[in-house]
Amino acid sequence: MTQAATRPRVPSTELVPVRVVDSDVHPVPRPGQILEYLPEPYRSKIMSHKVGSTIYYDAPDFAHAFAMRVDAFTPDGGFPGSDPDVAFQQLIMEAGSDIAILEPGIKAERLPEWTQAICGAHNTWLAEHWLDGHNNWHQRWRGSICAAAEDPAGAVREIEKWAGHPYMAQILVRAEPRPAWGDPRYDPVWKTAVRHDIPVSCHLSRGFAETLPAPPVGIPSYNHDFMVSYSLLAANQVMSLIFDGVFDRFPNLRIVLVEHAFTWILPLMWRMDAIYAARKPWLDIKRKPSEYVKEHIKFTTQPLDHPEDKAELTKALEWMECEKILLFSSDYPHWTFDDPRWLIKHLPAPAREAIMYRNGIQTYHLPESVPALPGQTRVW
Repeated sequence: MTQAATRPRVPSTELVPVRVVDSDVHPVPRPGQILEYLPEPYRSKIMSHKVGSTIYYDAPDFAHAFAMRVDAFTPDGGFPGSDPDVAFQQLIMEAGSDIAILEPGIKAERLPEWTQAICGAHNTWLAEHWLDGHNNWHQRWRGSICAAAEDPAGAVREIEKWAGHPYMAQILVRAEPRPAWGDPRYDPVWKTAVRHDIPVSCHLSRGFAETLPAPPVGIPSYNHDFMVSYSLLAANQVMSLIFDGVFDRFPNLRIVLVEHAFTWILPLMWRMDAIYAARKPWLDIKRKPSEYVKEHIKFTTQPLDHPEDKAELTKALEWMECEKILLFSSDYPHWTFDDPRWLIKHLPAPAREAIMYRNGIQTYHLPESVPALPGQTRVW
């Protein structure tokens, strides 16, 4: 039994200021939990519709073979991320995060309605097993409304169903479906997000073979080139959102790209601005592409790509105006977990408050204070 499990589940009347907002935390269902929330006919057929993956996850040693922190397995052998109390103890009490955005891992299926059904099942599971009064007594968890953008009508229904939930902080979609996000077919999703004033987040994921990031030379073979290719996929979605006029059609739309890395956005902004300057008469957009990025798009800090010379990273962060576009993220409970106490040291001092919590509060409409937790590590 964890310390969190024995702690009284009553929030303190004393409030403390939010100083760390973690925008990437992964809750994992226990075996069979999602199946019980899956509607028919999907529940009866799901076992016959499994699709294998050709991508092998390479980890530094056998202990990390599941891509998870070894110490995050639960005392009863449960998978990391499957116990809210263990996550609370490690992420909130020990690492010092104040509010965590929960992002379930949704695997795409070949049929959009299948993916939408699985999204709906995850939403109900998240609400009942993480955001309920028993597991969110401390008011630190915030959920994601999972939606399959490739089924716009279904996505709208799912968003409408959960938009009023007090602890649902964002809409979670995937980046892989074709065509790109600038296509008008996705407009109902963006319109619904704007109407409810909820940001749309995208976490890298992998589905069946046709939805994997596909560079011009074909599907990647290993996890290391697969992970790099996701930055290329995100770059294409950024260009589509801007050049296809999505932000002009929906001026209040906010997009968050999670775990796609972010250092690539600096040269991409330079390149897009150069194209805009040279071809402005032929473009329908109203402003420089970099202005759309800084106003509408946020990126998460994990993974933090940096050269050996930290000064080079600092300069790049300053050039891209990191205080406008970055959100702190830990990627808990993966073995690549970035502890907020470690991450903050790599940020330029003037940008630390914005990245560690101010941008998160603004993006997700979070409270500026939360109930105090005696014994919690405070990052600053």
